Amino acid sequence: MRVYQCEDSLEGIFTAIYNTYEDNCDRMDTRISINDELFLFAEYIPVETDVDKALKVINTIKRRFGEEDYKRLCFALVSREPEKAQAVYRTVAKGLSKECRPGHLLDDLADDSVNLVFSLARATNNEYLHLMGFTRFAELQSGILYAKIGPKNDVLAFLMPHFADRFPIENFMIHDEKRNLYGVHPAGKDWYLMRGEDVELAESSLRVSDGEMEYQELFKYFCGKIVIEERRNLELQRSMLPLRFREYMAEFK
Repeated sequence: MRVYQCEDSLEGIFTAIYNTYEDNCDRMDTRISINDELFLFAEYIPVETDVDKALKVINTIKRRFGEEDYKRLCFALVSREPEKAQAVYRTVAKGLSKECRPGHLLDDLADDSVNLVFSLARATNNEYLHLMGFTRFAELQSGILYAKIGPKNDVLAFLMPHFADRFPIENFMIHDEKRNLYGVHPAGKDWYLMRGEDVELAESSLRVSDGEMEYQELFKYFCGKIVIEERRNLELQRSMLPLRFREYMAEFK
């Protein structure tokens, strides 16, 4: 068995998929691993991330399976599941081995790999949709809009285009504190991602403006006044707004 070991990123995993085809591997006897898992009698092949190879795989996936299935694969690959790379590899290989119409790559849920990719993509997409509505920005004294999130999955790269489209003329920043990752959007320019070690932020630079404090107090007062005690349903509220999002929302502080 051949084990291709790559970094945990879209580019790294797509590069590994490219290499398996370049080496004419048998997909049933090949693994793509993003960790240091060991297998008996296996040949280990390190994979160096190559953006050009990754783009070729991406273009093939889009051409054969369509944009929607490509997006689902990406959602699965940013999940925290250690078997995601292998599941996506097996799913893509299965789709390429037969006639698969666009939008139908994940139809065969009886297949374990396809089922796992489908489940991971759905869970990640649900978290992404939650964050589109539950991410809260605060105006800093510098005028920058700042938001902090702590998602289970690495969805910041998907979240940034949504807010860049909504706030094209604003300077804003979204901080994924669990991965120490920052999404930065300069006003009128393209957004980009930065690792925490490349960002130097003094604690004083994160102080919110006086106007922001006033609006937060008004918003919390508004949320308190619209509550109808006779219709309070905590179980329904937790299903619609999971507890893990609330620590980042001003109205629950």
